[in-house]
Amino acid sequence: MSAYLHCLSHTPLVGYVDPTPKVLAEVDGMIADARERIARFEPELIVLFGPDHYNGFFYDVMPAFCIGMAAHAIGDFDTAAGPLDVPQALAESCAQAVLDAGVDAAVSYRMQVDHAFAQPLELLLGGLQDCPVIPVFINSVAVPLPSFKRARLLGEAIGQWAQSLDKRVLFLASGGLSHQPPVPELAKVDARMADRLMGSGRQLPADERQARQQRVIQAARDFVKDQHSLHPLNPTWDQQFLDTLEQGRLSDLDALANDELSALAGKSTHEVKTWVAAFAALSAFGPYQTEGRYYRPIPEWIAGFAALGAEPRNNNH
Repeated sequence: MSAYLHCLSHTPLVGYVDPTPKVLAEVDGMIADARERIARFEPELIVLFGPDHYNGFFYDVMPAFCIGMAAHAIGDFDTAAGPLDVPQALAESCAQAVLDAGVDAAVSYRMQVDHAFAQPLELLLGGLQDCPVIPVFINSVAVPLPSFKRARLLGEAIGQWAQSLDKRVLFLASGGLSHQPPVPELAKVDARMADRLMGSGRQLPADERQARQQRVIQAARDFVKDQHSLHPLNPTWDQQFLDTLEQGRLSDLDALANDELSALAGKSTHEVKTWVAAFAALSAFGPYQTEGRYYRPIPEWIAGFAALGAEPRNNNH
């Protein structure tokens, strides 16, 4: 029984709008180091906390949290596509434990996920099928949003459950930090886009998906030229957030309201709740120590781009 954690920003813009070769090499080096630490840990089960960008979850039913009993990656922005290796019985046990702990999480036997889930599995494990994984969706863009406190309690419940297993469990979190790419908002779109957000976007025609991806790519190019064309990145807040996680002060974030976070660091910064949930899960294994902290604002990827690893002080690999 042991645990390891790695949190990593994701970006669909890799290969489309890239920073300088020096920055790319730096990010590649950080990911290679993380892969090596994860390989040494030899996980037997992954719990992956990730958001969605109206690719798998829509306003026909928008849960705050959803645990996948089976999942399929759509392969947007040339990320890996296909089924994830979800151990159904374990996922069902996890969902029951979360409900028993007083956290209301939906379940899905047909979860559709995008680059937010595929990219960390690809970069850190080598593919979607390399290790059994339980995907845990945290709604980070479709208002109304869950709070930091609820994300923390979700993580704690999953950590308590994982701690009861006789397995090496890897907690992964995907997303953040400060950023606000052009994600549509229901209150501000026309009827056709509203219909997409309410569920018809689940099977997007290829030309429409291409046009949607092109909008994000163009927004990144514009952002590189003018950092006020979108909500600016907030490196100060990002570094303070990483400090909070390193120091184990997760409940300090409970008081930060959703509107306040959006104003501080951008409307997609709510993806950091995946990091809070992962660290809360790890905390069930006792006090932890962090390693591999990385941070750089990368406008080409519209992201305060970060990574952070951690393990319990008493880890018995």
